[in-house]
Amino acid sequence: MYTDGASRGNPGRGGYGTVLLYKKHRKELTAGYRQTTNNRMELLAVIVGLEALKKAGMEVVIYSDSQYVVDAVNKGWVWNWQKKDFKGKKNSDLWKRFIPAYRKHDVSLKWIKGHSGIPENERCDELAVSSADGNHLLVDRGFEQEQAKIKRTTSNK
Repeated sequence: MYTDGASRGNPGRGGYGTVLLYKKHRKELTAGYRQTTNNRMELLAVIVGLEALKKAGMEVVIYSDSQYVVDAVNKGWVWNWQKKDFKGKKNSDLWKRFIPAYRKHDVSLKWIKGHSGIPENERCDELAVSSADGNHLLVDRGFEQEQAKIKRTTSNK
């Protein structure tokens, strides 16, 4: 699986791209959002890819150019965040969605350098950017709810 996220501004319009490869099969997944962040799109690309797998227990290698996602898993940060119920952590809604999808499979994450000519990574970038620039943008409810909460907190001071 190859994944990538993009945002036009941070926050701004965003999108993700995921390419699933299995034997001779190939599936591309993408969507765009009206207001989000790059890290959210990077993480959502991984989540959507894992959730698209039909059989549990698959061996999955995820190639991502997001050090945020790869390091959070490979360095164990996400499991420490989970122990503290993600208190004070950004993107907690997505991390909570990621964990059950991750645990259904035998997953390893590998960091790759973005824009380095890897065809599937370049395709993910094209999908993510195209979706971010599209006309049918979805609402990233987790992000927009968090932004509304921050706005309420700062306006009450």
